[in-house]
Amino acid sequence: MNLHIKNGRLIDPANQIDAQSDLYIADGKIAGAGQAPAGFKADQTIDATGLVVIPGLVDLSARLREPGYEYKATLESELQAAIQGGVTSLVCPPDTEPVLDEPGLVEMLTHRARTLNQAHVYPLGALTVGLKGEALTEMAELTEAGCVGFSQADQPVFDTNVLMRAMQYAQTFGFTVWLRAQDPHLGRGGIAHSGPIASRLGLSGVPVMAETIALHTIFELMRATGARIHLCRISSAAGIELVRAAKKEGLPVTCDVGAHHIHLTDNDIGFFDSNARLTPPLRSQRDRDAIRQALLDGTIDAICSDHTPVDDDEKLLPFGEASPGATGLELLLSLALKWADECVAAPGERIARAVAKVTSDAARIVGLPSGQLAPGSAADLCLFDPAARWTVEAKALASQGKHTPFLGYEMTGQVRQTIVAGKVVFKR
Repeated sequence: MNLHIKNGRLIDPANQIDAQSDLYIADGKIAGAGQAPAGFKADQTIDATGLVVIPGLVDLSARLREPGYEYKATLESELQAAIQGGVTSLVCPPDTEPVLDEPGLVEMLTHRARTLNQAHVYPLGALTVGLKGEALTEMAELTEAGCVGFSQADQPVFDTNVLMRAMQYAQTFGFTVWLRAQDPHLGRGGIAHSGPIASRLGLSGVPVMAETIALHTIFELMRATGARIHLCRISSAAGIELVRAAKKEGLPVTCDVGAHHIHLTDNDIGFFDSNARLTPPLRSQRDRDAIRQALLDGTIDAICSDHTPVDDDEKLLPFGEASPGATGLELLLSLALKWADECVAAPGERIARAVAKVTSDAARIVGLPSGQLAPGSAADLCLFDPAARWTVEAKALASQGKHTPFLGYEMTGQVRQTIVAGKVVFKR
């Protein structure tokens, strides 16, 4: 099907485009912008007056809960949530049940996702068998099955020798290792940021040094092995400084931040609100402000939703007993726009800066050709109304996980249409 999208504001950060322009799609690919390609005849015309046309969002962390946790969420529900949020490509961690440590499991997941014909799913393979931190997985075979990198999710590798061998193996074949910087001993069992608020509420704490000590270890191993590392969900000002220094040194490191941590602090725990129980924990205002600045200067490369659907049985509990996690796929775009509105000085650059952090910058980390609108690239698009205001309500969320600390918040920027491979898969 040939699509003609007219009268929209086209924003493509990868190609430095921000202009009022028509877009033409043919055979699932971008055929051109501005002037129609020779011989182009539209089967469908979409009037995007008042809308912004951007590449489909690329989310670096979305737990789809399949296989094994279908009572929390299903591929159908979460991919529907993705396209309602304008997300056309997403990376899923390997902490399913069973763990994604065998090629057959990866192939089953990707096949299931393809049959749904919605967002593209890119799995991370387990770094170690069963995520136990002992034996390395067959990374080459997992890559052939469709894995885009290797991760321990939130499970630590206790033995540094194992982590070093994994990084050596990954470097040999050019794979990327995705790691959460969390010391396995410091803050073990902690549920909130170590500080005055956790002390006042009587909650066990996770100190910032749990992140920084882990980062020191990771960077030393990078120097020894030359491995390429992506750091998942950086959360502290001190950790950001270490990442900034590592990048200045020339280490091949990238990092992301969860959308919740851009806006919230440990103050938002309030009176033990279990919706604010997250991993890593919400940290201090100083840390939150450092995250915002690091996004501006490029120290933090991308924003992800850290989508982790949790059911009522595991969330509607006392704070210390509730499972960590929150839904985020449908909030990612609005939360990125909110950051730009509050932190980018030049009004004309705000939308483009926000879009870059959830499209081209994220795609570059994974090595995907998506996240751009150049001729010949896949026609994965998001059309949204930058002026539309909407309230986050559980009943309106497509995700099976209805829990988020942003319930009741008013957001700006609402997705009107999502296009995947030239096909309109969602229309509001």
